[in-house]
Formats: sequence, C-alpha cells, structure tokens
Amino acid sequence: MQHYRHYGTSCPPEPCPAPVEEEVYAEEEVYGEEAESLIQEEAEPMVKQTDGKTAVESKNGKRSERGGGGGEGGGEEEEGGGGGGTGTKYSMFTWFVVLALLGVWSSVAVVYFEVVDYDSVIARAKEFPMNLSDVLQGKLTAYDTDGDGDFDVEDAKVLLGLKAADRPPEERAAAVPPLVEDVFVPDDPRHDLHPEVLLEERPPEESPESGRYLTSSKFSQQSEVGAENRSEPVEPQPQSDSPKEARGDLHTHTAPPSGKPAEEKLKEKAKTKKPKLLNKFDKTIKVEIDAAEKLRKKGKLEEALRAFESLVEQNPQSPRARYGRAQVEDDLAEKLRSNDMLQKAINSYREAAELPDATSDLLRAALKRRAERQQFLGRIRGSLATLEKMVQIFPDDISLRNEMGVAHLLLGDNKGASRVFGEVLAVAPSNGFAKVHYGFILKSENKIAESIPYLKDGIESGEPGTDDGRFYFHLGDALQRVGDESAYRWYELGHKRGHFASVWQRSLYNVDGLKAQPWWTAKETGYTDLVRTLERNWKTIRDEALAMMDQKTGSFVPEEENLRERGEWGQYTLWQQGKKVGNACQGVPKTCSLLEKHSEATGCRRGQIKFSVMHPGTHVWPHTGPTNCRLRMHLGLVVPKHGCKIRCTDQTREWEEGRVLIFDDSFEHEVWQEAGSYRLIFIVDVWHPELTGPQRHGLSAI
Repeated sequence: MQHYRHYGTSCPPEPCPAPVEEEVYAEEEVYGEEAESLIQEEAEPMVKQTDGKTAVESKNGKRSERGGGGGEGGGEEEEGGGGGGTGTKYSMFTWFVVLALLGVWSSVAVVYFEVVDYDSVIARAKEFPMNLSDVLQGKLTAYDTDGDGDFDVEDAKVLLGLKAADRPPEERAAAVPPLVEDVFVPDDPRHDLHPEVLLEERPPEESPESGRYLTSSKFSQQSEVGAENRSEPVEPQPQSDSPKEARGDLHTHTAPPSGKPAEEKLKEKAKTKKPKLLNKFDKTIKVEIDAAEKLRKKGKLEEALRAFESLVEQNPQSPRARYGRAQVEDDLAEKLRSNDMLQKAINSYREAAELPDATSDLLRAALKRRAERQQFLGRIRGSLATLEKMVQIFPDDISLRNEMGVAHLLLGDNKGASRVFGEVLAVAPSNGFAKVHYGFILKSENKIAESIPYLKDGIESGEPGTDDGRFYFHLGDALQRVGDESAYRWYELGHKRGHFASVWQRSLYNVDGLKAQPWWTAKETGYTDLVRTLERNWKTIRDEALAMMDQKTGSFVPEEENLRERGEWGQYTLWQQGKKVGNACQGVPKTCSLLEKHSEATGCRRGQIKFSVMHPGTHVWPHTGPTNCRLRMHLGLVVPKHGCKIRCTDQTREWEEGRVLIFDDSFEHEVWQEAGSYRLIFIVDVWHPELTGPQRHGLSAI
C-alpha cells in the first residue's frame, strides 16, 4: 500500500515510502542490447576439414560439402600435404581457417555474453561524419527476426539456433496496453492527511479455543445455534499487478484460466509492458535517449540528468526527453529526500504532457506520475485537478475515476467521493475497488446495513486496492453492530492475511515486537510513580473535574467517533497528541501540575489525557484503538456501586474510586453504564513501556 508523506522533518523515522518502482517500456527497448551484435553481413565462411572434403558452414548455419584441397594430395599427411603437395605439415591456409574460426566464435561470445558496452560505442560513433549506427543497423535489418525494426542480441540468438523466432515480422501487431496502475487505498478521512506507515505485524497469535470468540456483548451471548449454516467469508484471490480495466473498456477483465499455455501467458505479459512513448521525432534521437536512460537505470542520476537536460536544450520539442528528465528528477528527489527536486519533477511531468505531439501513453504516464507525486507532497487538490484532466482525456478509463474518488476521500470530501464511485458502479457494477470504497463511505455515514454488501463484495473481488486492513476492520464492525456473529470470521480472515496482530488486537498503526496483553499491572508498565501520583491525588483531580462539570460551560463535549449504540458520553480533553489543548488546563490547574513531570503521559503523541463522564443507559460498541504503541489508564473518580463495567477481550472488570485500571486499548473493548447515576473517570494514555526513546520521538502523532 502506498502512503503519502513529503520529505523533510515531518517524515517519521519509520520506513518512509519505498523508492518508486521503475517502469519498463518496450518502446525504449532493453538498454544496452539494441546495437550489441554488430555481426558483419559478409562474414567469412566457417570451413572444416572432413575426410578429404571441406565442410563449409555459412552464417545461416547450413552446411555444404565440396572437394578437398587444390591438388591430388588433398588427404595426405606427409610433408607438403594439404592439397598443394609442398610446404610444412600444416599449411598457411589451415592456420588461416583456425584463426578464422576463433575469430567468429569469439565474436559470437562477445555478443551472447554482452561483454562489450555497445551503447557507448554507438554513442561515440555519432561523432563521426557518417552515422555508423545507422549504417550498421541499415545493413543488418535484413536479419531482424523479431520484427522490432533493428538487429539485436535476440536476433543473433535466432540466427545461431539458440532461440526460435516468435513470428514473422509481417505478422506482428503493435499492441499498446494501458500502464500498470498502482492503486492507493485512502486512510480514514477522520484522521490527518499524513497516514502512518504500517510496519510489519508480529507473528500470528492463536485464536480463541474451538473457534469461538468470547465476549460479554449481548450479541455474542446469544446462542450460536445454526451458526454452521451461515455463509463463510470467501477467501479473496491473490491480487494481480495488472489493471482490471483495459483502456477503452468499461468492463472488468477476468484473469486468464489456469490451464492457459505458459507461452501464451508470457506473450500476454510481454504485451502489458510495452506502452508507446516515442513519437516520430523522438525516434530520430532514440540512441541518445537510450544512452541517457541507461545511465538512469544504472543509478548514475547526476550524469543522466545532465544528459537529459542536454537533450531538452537541443530538442525542446521532444516529449520523451522531457519525460526522461522528469523521471531522473523524481529519482533524485528520492535519493536526496528533497522536496524542491520533487517539485521540479512535478513541473517536468507537466511540461512533457503539454507538448502537442506527446503519445497517448506518454501523456498518461506523465500525468499519472504527476498526480501521485502531488499526493506525496500533500498537495491533494493539485493531484485531484491532474486526475480530473486525465479523466477528460481518457473518459473510458475506470481506474482513473477510482483514483479521482480516492483524492476526494483524502480531502475529506466524502460527498464528492461518493458521487465518483457511484458513477463508476453505474457503468461497472462489479468493480471491486469502487464497491469497497463506496461501502467505506456508507459506513462512515452510519449507514451500517447498507455498507455491508459493498464492503463484503469488494473484499471478495480480490481486486488491487481491496485487500486492506481498514476494510476488514469496518466490515467486521458493521457486522457486529447488526448482531451478525460472522464478524469474527472476517476478523480471523483479516488476521490470516496479515492485517491484524490477532482476532482481538485489530489496531492498524503498529510497531512490531511490542508485548501484547489486554490487561496490565502498574509494575508491568514500569510507571508506578505515575500510578501512585494519580491514586494519592484522586480526590483533588475529582474535585476539579466536578467543578468544570458544574459550570456547564460546554467543556465536556459529546463523543464524536460514532462509538455509542445509545446514551450520553462526554469528554473534557487536556492533552491531545502530546500537546496541551488550548486553555483546558486553566480550569484544572492542579491536575495538570500533577501530570507535568510525567512525560510518558504528556509526551505521548499517540494518546490523550481527558476526563470522561458517562450517563446511565449508555452502551459503547465493541471497538479497538488505532495503535499498539500506547497503554490506557482509567482512574475512577465517581463510580456508582453497580452497573458500570468494561470488557477487554474476554475479561470484564469494574472501576473503583481512587484506583487505576490499565489495559491495552488496541485489543477489543466494550463499555456498559447501567447504573442509576453518572460515572466519571480520568483517562491517561502512556507510551508502551517497550518503546525506546528514539522510537517515541520518531513516531508520528495519532
């Protein structure tokens, strides 16, 4: 999955976006092979002495025989033999044949094993008055066996009998398929625009015994009679890197049957990576473009940039030269972690796309990459504008419309995203990518029952971009809320596919290897001083909280994460993401003073410090927190004697006034308030004790 974060100090030390995969285009050929086999057309025939006859092997491999030497002593081994009857034991002609054979096979070895870098040779040849490359290629075109218009290593292999010709040149058809799309799945729009990098998950933990997931929820307390008859989740098929929609076709394509011959599959694969990037003019400077591109492929980026800049200066009308320059600037931005260089690349991609003679494939590639890099820099509106332009140019490309919907989601524009994905489903009802995102939007709008079939069908499609932990997370949550026990089977499937650490622990932003257990003691956390401070001063903390409640100033705001099934739940936040919230501490100065020296709490950028008041009749749905990087402390301040309880996994506990409960909220938990009066607690999030100082400093805020 790709994640967007620009370079610089805001980029966390967690694994940043991997370097962009290099695209391989047939129009550009395989660099270093185009002029590698410069075999002379009129090569010396290969001659062998066999039983008094001379076997002559021509360059096309055919063998003919003719009479031996030039005299009657042609087969003799006495001095002067070998046909002339005079001279030494081996004549000069024999030595000439030996040397000729050595030369021929040495040339073949050089060609076959690619000993010589012919690109540099051909580039140097350009300096001569006569274009040596064009002359040689023109003479050798007669031996072009694969129909690509020139003589290269593959043609030499065919002539040497090492490879069979694919098809006669006249039967070849130039197929220009769409580029392979890299589909991005958006983060929850409720989060900030800098999604966390998902680190590798810990090894799978064992699921609860006998496949049954214990919970105190009213749904799981119901009998499982007939559960065997419920439909099981369909295992999504492994995702393919190839796009689901071909250019110009609004319907999805099915994968080729497994029984298809391997040769046909290889041919189809070869077709999918040959977009046409060169226009007529670019073909006249193809050698120079290939030489510059080869430098880029070898990682000699500074040299490649100079080469492409020179090409652009000499040939400002060349779209391919400008596109090549953009690619090098893009690669340099990755290498140098430079936003300025990346902006240059974005501008160069635009310049390449704006030239009038750019091929449609280069236009698509340049604009698509531009949109991706704009998203990387957080310039979502600019990316959306680029995608909208692409949709105008390629109106039948559904993948572009899907990416446009994602851009709307990244902007928090659910209404715009819903419109785009609705349009896609109107013309392609089975499009899994559009379905799963449309379901995601319905779920965020609390249209729980409506969201389930879209999420389920989208995941089951197995299409690229649908196998994401967030979709399993929201599908399971939706099923839980309608009382469907199959939710835990989807969680299990998400766990098997590596999205969740376990069926219970379903946080998505994790650090690998941290100790995982639902309930903790103060001693296990190592934060005994903080726990002692909270418990010794609980009445002071309580009195300040009650004073804020009595003022009725609106400091306690309703819970806004859509976690309640029913009831009233208010919160008064002091610290958020490691920073004080406005003037919140002015109302509770003593409480804040007690916490100031505990940086494990006040500096926890993945947590909160807040008061929580819950009124009678409230039920909080089973849910999990976003990360395994924190633990959550609950200090009881006002707790009715009966009716208030919290479940974490399969263990249920109750609060006590003046005592601290500690649990890991990345595990599923659920809350009931069935007492006759309100319940007030103080929530303090702390860093997971096994996180090192550098890790805490480097993790981005949640």
